Amino acid sequence: MAFLLKNAHVVDPQCGIDGIRDVKIDGERIVEVGEGLAADGCEVVDLSGKILVPGLVDMHVHLREPGYEHKGTIESETRAAAKGGFTAVCSMPNTDPVTDNGTVIEYVKSVAEREGHCRVYPAGACSKGLKGEIIAEMGDMVAHGAVAFTDDGRGVQGAGMMRRCMDYGKMFDKTFLSHCQDEDLVGDGQVNEGVVSTRLGLLGWPAEGEEIQIARDIALARLTGAKLHIQHISTARGLDLVRAAKAEGLPVTCEATPHHLFLTEDALDGTYDTRLKMNPPLRTAADAEALIAGVADGTVDAIATDHAPHAAWEKSREFELAPFGTTGIECALALVLTKLVAAGTIDYGRMVELMSVAPRRILGVEVASIAPGSVADITVFDPAATWTVGAEGYESKADNCAFEGMELTGRATDVFVGGKRALVDGVVC
Repeated sequence: MAFLLKNAHVVDPQCGIDGIRDVKIDGERIVEVGEGLAADGCEVVDLSGKILVPGLVDMHVHLREPGYEHKGTIESETRAAAKGGFTAVCSMPNTDPVTDNGTVIEYVKSVAEREGHCRVYPAGACSKGLKGEIIAEMGDMVAHGAVAFTDDGRGVQGAGMMRRCMDYGKMFDKTFLSHCQDEDLVGDGQVNEGVVSTRLGLLGWPAEGEEIQIARDIALARLTGAKLHIQHISTARGLDLVRAAKAEGLPVTCEATPHHLFLTEDALDGTYDTRLKMNPPLRTAADAEALIAGVADGTVDAIATDHAPHAAWEKSREFELAPFGTTGIECALALVLTKLVAAGTIDYGRMVELMSVAPRRILGVEVASIAPGSVADITVFDPAATWTVGAEGYESKADNCAFEGMELTGRATDVFVGGKRALVDGVVC
């Protein structure tokens, strides 16, 4: 179908646009951008008072399928993504079977094409079975559509193994997404090691357990020339390591999650709320402040959710037994709008860079912009809409959201994926 999106405030730093425009879509592409465009038979969608940006991409999402459908499915979690304003997600490989070969990549893609509500870009594992022992079938995965490599959820423990993965995998010109966790040091850690872990009587997860592997993988990127992306960075010192690597000219990027930006270990109390159990854990207020500064100064390249749905019974267990992770894809945009844009820390253009432009660049997928000829992946949001997280339930199969009950301002209203409507007036198609 053809659409004419009228009177939207278009923000796209790639095109230097920040003002009221009309956007015409015909089929999968944007065909015209301007002022006072004629409908010419298009379905007219009035977007007065709303902001239109290139489609958001969440480059760190756990869809759970195949193997963990009791937690979430490709259908349910892409539905949640569309509700949150995302036009694409990058799926992590810690499924069952592990996404470590072309067959599983093809399965994820085929289910997403049939049942998905947004694009799905699968990431393949670095090692077979995520065991860190044998290099996964990288060439096979790339041939079937893998966009990156990662052993997310555990990380490659051996430096020699990580070096071999990077040496071999760099021939495919894909980025290595690094989950930095030194298991020897982290052990059975549950929360950030410090005052809160002591007060609650929980095993500590020291910041150094993350920072040591950040430093190691930056050194390996220097050695091999492979592109490195640090996932869910959570500490000030870790961010300093990335900042130094960038200054050196190394191909290193990083992401921060909303929960590491806007929550701290101080949220943990005697209720032992397992929705606040993350990997890496919630850190100190000083760490969160440093990450927000990194978002503002450009050290943090992307905001990604690490959306991790779990079944209610799993999160209802004792804190030590409950799995790590929170959902967040349905409220991430609103959190950024409320906590960063409305607060004056960043503007809409920087938000687009963090949540649309940089994720596509890091993953090496097709660019989306508000320009003629671009694929029509578009996110529209109402910056004045107020709502409460979880008050209306969730599109995700899971409800383990750490932000439940928080009042936010700003919400996605419309999403177009390849010119097709995925979200209409806040309702998933």
